Order: sequence, then C-alpha cells, then structure tokens
Amino acid sequence: MAAESKGPPARRQTRTVRAGGVAIGGMHPVVVQSMTNTDTADEVATAIQAAQLARAGSELVRITVNTQEAARAVPAIRERLQAMNLDVPLVGDFHFNGHKLLADNPACAEALDKLRINPGNVGRGARRDDHFAQLIELACRHDKPVRIGVNWGSLDQALLVRIMDENAQRLQPKDATEIMREAMVASALESAAKAEELGLPGDAIVLSCKVSGVQDLIAIYRELAVRCDYPLHLGLTEAGMGSKGIVASTAALAVLLQEGIGDTIRVSLTPEPNGDRMQEVIVAQEILQTMGLRAFAPLVAACPGCGRTSSTVFQELAQEIQFHVRARMPEWRLQYEGVENMTLAVMGCVVNGPGESKHANIGISLPGTGETPVAPVYVDGEKSVTLKGGDIAREFKAIVDDYVARKYPRRPTS
Repeated sequence: MAAESKGPPARRQTRTVRAGGVAIGGMHPVVVQSMTNTDTADEVATAIQAAQLARAGSELVRITVNTQEAARAVPAIRERLQAMNLDVPLVGDFHFNGHKLLADNPACAEALDKLRINPGNVGRGARRDDHFAQLIELACRHDKPVRIGVNWGSLDQALLVRIMDENAQRLQPKDATEIMREAMVASALESAAKAEELGLPGDAIVLSCKVSGVQDLIAIYRELAVRCDYPLHLGLTEAGMGSKGIVASTAALAVLLQEGIGDTIRVSLTPEPNGDRMQEVIVAQEILQTMGLRAFAPLVAACPGCGRTSSTVFQELAQEIQFHVRARMPEWRLQYEGVENMTLAVMGCVVNGPGESKHANIGISLPGTGETPVAPVYVDGEKSVTLKGGDIAREFKAIVDDYVARKYPRRPTS
C-alpha cells in the first residue's frame, strides 16, 4: 500500500522570472493574478479596480492595452496606485497592435512590469515575424519580461496549417484534438525560441497555452512541462460563470498543481452583471490553500446541515465568520505573522460539532434540533466558554479577534 503524502506536491523546477517585486517560477510560491475589466483609458476606474484586486490578494494585475488612449493612461494608473501605497505589478495585455502602441508610448512600457503577447494575433505572414520582433525588441529595450500567451481561439493559422500538413504525411495521422494540442505547444515553444534568438533572456519568458477544455488543458501543460523549463501560467480560458466556472477551473488547475506544474494562476470567471470581480482572486487563493500550497486567510470549516440542524443559525454564523476574517485579513496581515494559517469551525449539532471544533484553532458547536440551547467554544482543542442567547455571533467574533491578538506575533514596525 502506497504511503500517504505528508505535504504538498514537489514543484517542477523552472527558471525564475521577476515582474516588479514578484518572483515567478523557481521554487517561489505559486502566484495569483487577475485582470481588470474596465476601459483602461478610464484611468480612475481602472486604478480603483486594480487596487480592489490587489487588496483582495491578486499579486499581479493585468490590464488591457488596446488603444492609444489606453496606452497613454497606463502611467497615470501606475501613479494612482502608488498614491494608494499599492505597488502591485501591472501586466500589459497586447493584441494586434502592441508593437505600435509600445513604440508610440515609451512611458507606457516603462510603467508596466510585464508584457503579455499572443503569437496568434501579432500579424499575418511576413508582418507576423516583423511585429513579433518589434515587440521583443521593445521588451528588451525596456527590460520587461514577457508572457507568450497562446490561446486556442486565436491560434496562429499558418502554424496550424503547417502541422496539419505534416500530420497528413504520417502513416497514422493524429485526430483533430491531438493536432490542436500539438499546435498550441509548438506555437508557445517556437515563439519562445524565437524571442531568445532576438535577444530576450530566457529568464524573462513565461509561457501559457489557454484552452477552455479541462482535459485539453491538462494534456497541453503536461507536454509543456516535459519540453521546457520556462515558468508556466495556468488558467482555463472562458471558464464560464458561477459554479461551472469555479468547478471547471478547479478540476483542471488542481490536477496540474498536484503534479507540480504551474507557477502562476488565474481563474477566469465571468462575473454576473455588476458582479464582484474579486471572486476570481478568492477562488484562486482557495484552490492553492485547500491543496496546502499556500495560505492566504483563515479557513472556516462548516457542516452542510441535515435533519438534525433545522435551525439556520449555524449557516448564518459560518457566513458571518467567513466575511469577518476576509474583512480583517488586510489589517491582520500587516500586524501579525502567520494568522493566515488559523483554522475555524462552525458546526451545527452534537454529532461532529465538538470533535470538529477541537481540531480547529477555534471552533463552536451550535445546538441542533432538540439539543440544549447552548454553544460550547473550543480554543486549541480545549473547551473555553459556552455561549448562549442572541448575541453569539458578536461574542464569537470577539473571541476570534482576541485569539489573533494573543496567539500570533506582531510584525516589527518600520
């Protein structure tokens, strides 16, 4: 019988790429990133959303740079973030006209910490090679790393035709799915090799191959991981809305992360109309934290409820505590060391309530149907106090806050 793993999976060894103050790859932690959906030309709205994403935990924030107005706004966005004491690295996302925008707006290139280019849409025919070369030359001139991001929705058609022609000559041709995967990998690796020939250092290159199918993503990244040592950016593109997007992204990313593949991730969720863009950051964090790869905020364990828990009190308390620790984390992170590793439990009846509560740093076992209307609280495995009445939520949050202040060492003040 195989021995049970006692820790997180071993990471694939890669080069280290630095974007601003963030290290990607090597043995550095997997980096969480996200992307704004504002009009970048609106520097105020974009800076506000970038700040929201950064405060939610996005360690890189990507912004669209698609027009001259957007390119001219980038330095002002950087200045506004700095005025908010936020030094989050900004990644410029370029398609079709990136070579021109960067050449016309050197201040934009300087304000960005990383460039993302798509080899499938930098140009066609001879113009493709020329535009790609201009982009790489500009990255070298401004000393910026580049993510070469292949996407199956905009795959280089000339490369695809070439691979299809080669496949037709095989004794046993591959099917269409295998050819698409092969073309994605070839586009990324050939583009990276070309970038190095043009002078971009190998430790300034990150690769990605975005598809929307879980099995396609897994197969493509397994192949990339075998064939190169560039850091890899993981993400299921066009993952979708709500639970579908979350489940699909988690299914794909978790398999690869468990195999040690992936150095930075994004969960590409479609927000509901006027929905919260920060959700994709929280989901990415929770994927990494539940796998034991990183810790971002205290985790709240809560039972699903059953016939013993007809009251909604435990559900409401679990939700309130989850919101509370998320809201307090920006302050706690600055003041205390290690608070992100704290575990909490909010349980709904006596069956598993006391036991689960004892396993957490702090746990509460609320009364189920027909049980005595009291709620014992356990701190580090020992019963601490019994709460009752209508003020349990406030009292339990006070216990959590007091525990943080007592348990975790304060960070030194500068």
